[in-house]
Amino acid sequence: MIAKRIIPCLDVRSGRVVKGVNFQGVRDVADPVEMARMYNADGADELVFYDITASFEGRALFIDILTRVAEEIFIPLTVGGGINTLEDFDRVLKCGADKVSVNSGALRDPGLIPAAARRYGSQCVVLSADVKRVDGRFHVFAKGGREDTGRDALDWIARCVAAGAGEVCLNSIDTDGVRGGFDLELLDAVAARVSVPIIASGGAGKQEDFLELFRHKGIDAGLAAGIFHQKLLSIPQLKAYLAKNGVEMRL
Repeated sequence: MIAKRIIPCLDVRSGRVVKGVNFQGVRDVADPVEMARMYNADGADELVFYDITASFEGRALFIDILTRVAEEIFIPLTVGGGINTLEDFDRVLKCGADKVSVNSGALRDPGLIPAAARRYGSQCVVLSADVKRVDGRFHVFAKGGREDTGRDALDWIARCVAAGAGEVCLNSIDTDGVRGGFDLELLDAVAARVSVPIIASGGAGKQEDFLELFRHKGIDAGLAAGIFHQKLLSIPQLKAYLAKNGVEMRL
């Protein structure tokens, strides 16, 4: 049995870690380098670093902060935000990233994912999909959840995986920051369409939410921000609880 992964997420804006609810009401939390160091020591399986306004502002990702974060950790690092070209992939990988997350860039240029997969390997390419219900359907949103593309999320995700994305980070805008549990309906729908690893993001509020999540087929990792940042739940505590309840964990 493959161990499930617990992944903290650093949403970075203007050089600081921030957190919001439903992708809105963003507030300052902490220094990303200090947080990365803490999560590495706490036993996080991986770390995700998102420059959350790079795409919306039409600029490159903050590589100085990214480089400092990468120097502090010894766990896999996924980086996203403002990834629009193969040169952007190259730039963040040279800063120390292990995987590159692409969202708006792939929506603008569907050829980006297959080109990146050919150059760096599918294991390096993570499709980040920001999804929200619109009139009863799952839509993909762009530019940090600000823009409804009108695209069917399930079709889009399946298309990107077929094109070479080796992993899907599925961000539910509906449950983001609410702490009422992961969006299991959305996760099940995506898991039925693709066979690559799925990272569930949005909605974690307590350790029981992770246990329920990992009882669903096809979900490989749980990503969270607020509950870890605010120390409402520690990673060692969560992993011990999950292992006690039969979930394979790296302890």
